[in-house]
Formats: sequence, C-alpha cells, structure tokens
Amino acid sequence: MEVGVYTHKGRIRENNQDSYYLSTDNEIPLYVVADGMGGHKAGEVASAMAVEIVEDVFLKSQDLLKKKDANIPGLIKKTIEEANKEIFHKSLSSEECNGMGTTITLAYFASERLYIGHIGDSRAYIIRNKEIRQLTEDHSLVAEMVKNGSISKEEAQTHPQKNIITRALGTSENIQIDIIIEELIDKDIILLCTDGLTNMITEKEIIEILLADDNLQKCCEKLVGEANIRGGYDNITAIAVRAKRNEVMK
Repeated sequence: MEVGVYTHKGRIRENNQDSYYLSTDNEIPLYVVADGMGGHKAGEVASAMAVEIVEDVFLKSQDLLKKKDANIPGLIKKTIEEANKEIFHKSLSSEECNGMGTTITLAYFASERLYIGHIGDSRAYIIRNKEIRQLTEDHSLVAEMVKNGSISKEEAQTHPQKNIITRALGTSENIQIDIIIEELIDKDIILLCTDGLTNMITEKEIIEILLADDNLQKCCEKLVGEANIRGGYDNITAIAVRAKRNEVMK
C-alpha cells in the first residue's frame, strides 16, 4: 500500500494535539487520525491514548482479522468503545485531564472493502476517477445546522461556532460510533485528515493537490503546507493511502 502522512502544529497553537497511526504491516492495513481537545496538554493525552489503544487492540486481534468471516465492524466498535472507556476514566481520575476528549477516524482495508470507524469532525474522503467524496459525517453543531437548513454549506465554513463538536471520544461513558463500509477499486485514494486541514482548504483544492503528484508523501506535505499558508489556525494532520489491487483486493 502506498502511503503519505504529515502533521504540523500549525502557526498559532503551542503544541500539536493531533495524533496518528499508520501501519507498517500490509497484513494489518490500519490508519488512524485523532484530534484532541482539552486544556494545557490534555487533548494531546486524549488523542495519543486513542491511537495507542486502537493500535494495541488491532495488533492483538491479528488471528481474528485473518479469518475470512472476521467481524471487522464489530472489532472497530469494540476497539473505539475500549478507547472511550479508558480516556473517560483518565479524565475523571486526573485533574489535569478533566474534560479532555478527542475525535477519531480510523480506516481498515480488507477484502476489497474499506471499513471506517468515526466520531467527531475529523474526516475520511475517497478520491476516485478525479472526483472527491466525503465518506464521514461531521459530528458538529454547524454540520447539524447545514443538515436542517439553518445555514448553507458555504456559511458553515466561516461560522463562529464551527469548532463545537457534538460527539467526541472520552467525554461521556456512552458513545455513538459511525461505522462506514465502502467498496474499493484499484487506485482509490483514501484521505484521513483533521479539521485543521478542511477548515483551511476546499475539497476542490484537496483533490487538485492529491492528483498533481503520484508521491503521496509529497501530497500530504503540500496539503499541510497550504493550510499553514492560509493561516494555520489549528493543528493539521493528513494521511493519504492508495489502494492497490494486489494488496487490498484479496
């Protein structure tokens, strides 16, 4: 699998509260982005915990994942619930971490399919046939306002409450997880990113950058660089993965 990744704290924030994971093992093609929130470094703790727990559970589930009838959506749900429980308990037991939380968007490739687990306003996109499509739904106040017709999609881009999310990992004992399953074709590009990217760059600009160079690492660096040029008001993370028939089409 061809992969690119780049993260940056941006031009305003003192530290980077984004975390990510990308597999180095084609047998477990797992990719994760998480955007932490909380005072001081609490958001950084939450996002790092989320990524580490997901990685740990998936690595321990290697035998299960290799079975043809593996319940991948069930594993994703169980994994995110476990991360939520640990982050929530950490926030209750540590004064410094009180109220912390994180978004999470994870992607797992298997048997010609992409499986996504998602909470928050980080995003997963698919780029196919020179077109881009958002696979995840933002769990945010402005996304709900767009959905019910209160504001337009264009107005949402500059809305003063665009940073308010309605679902996050670790902020409550019970969570609602979106599971998305997408059929893949050869050379699909999957982009996972935090809102530090999508708040600065349009979907049209994203696809132009991703299609301008075959090197996905350079593409991710360019995406993050452009977000910084536009202001870099938040932490920025981008992971791009190109599906290859001989690797994910098993």
